[in-house]
Amino acid sequence: MQTDATLLAKFLVDGGLLAKADAAAALAAAGNDQKKLGDNLVSAGKISEDELRRVKAYVIGVPFVSLSNEKIPYEILSLIPEPVARRHNIVAYKKTDAGLEVAMLEPDDLTAIDFIKKSLGLKILPRLTDTASIKNALLQYQKSLKQEFGDLIKTESAAVAQMAVDENAPEGELKKLAENLPIVRMVDTLLSHAVTEQASDIHLEPYEKELVVRYRIDGILHDAMILPRTVAPGVTARIKVLANLRLDEKRLPQDGRFKLETGGTHVSFRVSILPTYYGEKIVLRLLPDSATGRALESMGFHGEGLERIHQGLKASTGMILATGPTGSGKTTTLYSMLDILNTPDVNISTIEDPIEYQVARINQTQVKPEIGLTFASGLRSLVRQDPDIIMVGEIRDKETVALAINAALTGHLVLSTLHTNSAAGAIPRLLDLGAESFLLVSTLNVVIGQRLVRRLTKERVPHKLSKTELAKLKDTVDLDRVLAVLKEEKIIKPNADWSDVSFYQPTPSGESPDGYAGRIGIHEILTVSPAIKELIMKNATADAIEVEAKRAGPLGGAGMLTMLEDGIFKAAQGITTIEEVLRVVTE
Repeated sequence: MQTDATLLAKFLVDGGLLAKADAAAALAAAGNDQKKLGDNLVSAGKISEDELRRVKAYVIGVPFVSLSNEKIPYEILSLIPEPVARRHNIVAYKKTDAGLEVAMLEPDDLTAIDFIKKSLGLKILPRLTDTASIKNALLQYQKSLKQEFGDLIKTESAAVAQMAVDENAPEGELKKLAENLPIVRMVDTLLSHAVTEQASDIHLEPYEKELVVRYRIDGILHDAMILPRTVAPGVTARIKVLANLRLDEKRLPQDGRFKLETGGTHVSFRVSILPTYYGEKIVLRLLPDSATGRALESMGFHGEGLERIHQGLKASTGMILATGPTGSGKTTTLYSMLDILNTPDVNISTIEDPIEYQVARINQTQVKPEIGLTFASGLRSLVRQDPDIIMVGEIRDKETVALAINAALTGHLVLSTLHTNSAAGAIPRLLDLGAESFLLVSTLNVVIGQRLVRRLTKERVPHKLSKTELAKLKDTVDLDRVLAVLKEEKIIKPNADWSDVSFYQPTPSGESPDGYAGRIGIHEILTVSPAIKELIMKNATADAIEVEAKRAGPLGGAGMLTMLEDGIFKAAQGITTIEEVLRVVTE
């Protein structure tokens, strides 16, 4: 189904979409590579992607269909699983005696066509469509799934309510309830729904007359559904059984975990149960297996900061710390760095609480304080296991920090996390935990401070800041530094100023009610330079260390970008909004 570049250019010119001169110049640059020709024309703004697709469809003889305002029956739409549809931009929309008609953005995606053909045993009739049509169809998946889940939850809740089992019932009765089919279906549906909604946490909160279910999506809690209070004992018992926890223990907190495969995705659920006035509150943290091994660039690291991390990872000894509050992505950052370091010629060992992701060829140990296996005792044993690289889940106390520094001094690269508000704040915190300043300057290489901000969807709208808004923003952040980095990384032209830069605002849609989807990190990466080592020896404040880090560019750049500055940098790229950055950094 490949299109000859010359033929494609001719049809674009004949259709009045492209000037002859532009076609000749594009052909000269692309040769006879039709994909390169199309990409060049789109990136240069000569034609739109959808215009290119329509012409391609005409040239190769594939019918073009528009599904922008079409309601697709769910029984047809669901023939292609949503993950496959989203990954390959392909949806089923009509089934006839001739076969299954599927709309695609790329009709020469033979892999997707072959997969669907083998899965369904039907003849596949590919049709070309536009971006708006695919978005509309994918949105219908979500609406259909929500409706399906809502109806199932309502049905099963009614069935469970009729059982009327008290939460103080004997263990045997609770176990029997946990294995009851309506309870099993309801909990499985709740978990699957949360995965579909891309939630990071599920909160199950019992109150006097109801059980409130909330999902944390992109860092914000949303009410998902409200269930009758009568279903709480069964739901709690089922989750306890899945996590292998005690059914008869209702007075003390319990922690556990379990794995589940839903929609082709393997997800680990970390369970925390806490007794409250009206019963046991349950919080489940969702940890998709696919979250490991993410590229640092995709997490928001860039420019000189990224180079500083790679320089730190090349060292065979020393410490690299990720700092920030709970839920700021510190552990994901550590795992991504471990993924870079995880080669056959090194031995990597970790001590974690909890083990969030299982990683091949890494020796992972779970902290168990109840039997004396703490971070400190585990780290003490790890150094006798001949490791090259050690990851300590968190530095919490004097003993752990002393052992981590000692491990870094004796030929190991140590990665860990610390709860501080900034990268510079990590140094006074380590000193406060009992670290000796002369040992710290010998071991500490890089400190990463981070937060997570919500990403804007593609439906964002541009917004130019007024002079008043710029002046107000200048009171909060050093815009000159941000502008210099935007120019340095070629995001804007060398002679541009803030009047040339567009920021963006969210546009709510059916798929993203608040105009955001997903999250990305904003960071500050502090390299412990000779000047900062001198400040550490003088017990300088975090503010003094940050001022020096911003001034000193050990790799020849403009110095450390603070998290706030990095957030404005990303807002200027249209990745997030100024309001979101200020919410996260100043909250």
